[in-house]
Amino acid sequence: MKLSELIPAPIAQLPWHVLLLILAIGGFGTVVLFSAAGGSFLPWAWSQGLRLSVCLGLAIVLSWVPARAWEAIALPGYGITLVALVAVELLGAVKGGSQRWLDLGFIRLQPSEFMKLFMVLAAARFYAILPAAEVRRFSGIWPAAGLIAMPAALVMLQPDLGTALMITGGGLVIMFLAGVPLRLFIGGALALALFIPIAVNYVLHDYQRNRVLIFMNPEADPLGTGYHISQSKIAIGSGGLFGKGFLQGTQSHLDYLPEGHTDFVFATMAEEWGLVGGVLLILAFMLLIRWGMNVAGRSPNRFGRLAAAGLATTIFYYVAINLMMVMGLAPVVGIPLPLVSFGGSAQMTVLICVGILMSLNRAGQPKSGFPRMF
Repeated sequence: MKLSELIPAPIAQLPWHVLLLILAIGGFGTVVLFSAAGGSFLPWAWSQGLRLSVCLGLAIVLSWVPARAWEAIALPGYGITLVALVAVELLGAVKGGSQRWLDLGFIRLQPSEFMKLFMVLAAARFYAILPAAEVRRFSGIWPAAGLIAMPAALVMLQPDLGTALMITGGGLVIMFLAGVPLRLFIGGALALALFIPIAVNYVLHDYQRNRVLIFMNPEADPLGTGYHISQSKIAIGSGGLFGKGFLQGTQSHLDYLPEGHTDFVFATMAEEWGLVGGVLLILAFMLLIRWGMNVAGRSPNRFGRLAAAGLATTIFYYVAINLMMVMGLAPVVGIPLPLVSFGGSAQMTVLICVGILMSLNRAGQPKSGFPRMF
């Protein structure tokens, strides 16, 4: 008797290699947070591990949702989330100078996190129902551009530049994969380059403007706005090839590195685990993203291909922006490293992405047996 006959098909068809990979990344992140707290499970490691378990369970539940259901709820979900973003502007709770949350009493929701997902699903749904001949015409471009612009503008008002960029990036990658002419992206990039000076001087808030200016010259204010980037570079560089050793980091333990458990957790990790630890973590994320792109390649319909590619790209944006940020290659925009940084929002968003990807993957798998690997 074959092993696949002993295990129920819904369990056998789960991509266990991906689930184990996520547990490895999340478990390593919990170890890093344990060290960042000076060798204590409190206040970060315990709650991070608990949230990982809950969100991973949610991802497995979502994997059993029929793939066609995501297609059906894409546009309604986008509309509901857009209304929630408007409600944030009118009724939202303020925290840390930003108005990003809806306080429902028993829970505080951040609708912009859900918009990262529904932006991808809605754009994929739009191009799935659009006739192929219309994709390169104006009628195939302006509705998608409107889908992107409305939530991005609302999120910028909160203000949350990092999330607005991710929402925009998620929509644009769907447009590109759907077949929108490349010349429009080149023209848009040139227009953006011309608009950046105007945005820096007249659109961005003072702290956002300072982050952009300090990114270009962090040494201009090493003890002020540039302190985060400078200390992050010191922590990463001091780790060397193999790191200083577990619980031996000085930059984070002596509080030289701000936000060493959230946005700059990679610097905390690199100081103790070195270049080798950093490369292995990046390779693990690359395997996860590669699996997501393979799901896109195996999907049996246009919506599945676009949605899977967009969701995998969303995970890539999280990782790439955070790593560029902590290495001084991009302005600090508050994007955490998923499954590693302390906090539930990014962890929940990424694992919902994984859950939807597993659902789409199930639609592209044989009716029985084990799934394909990476």
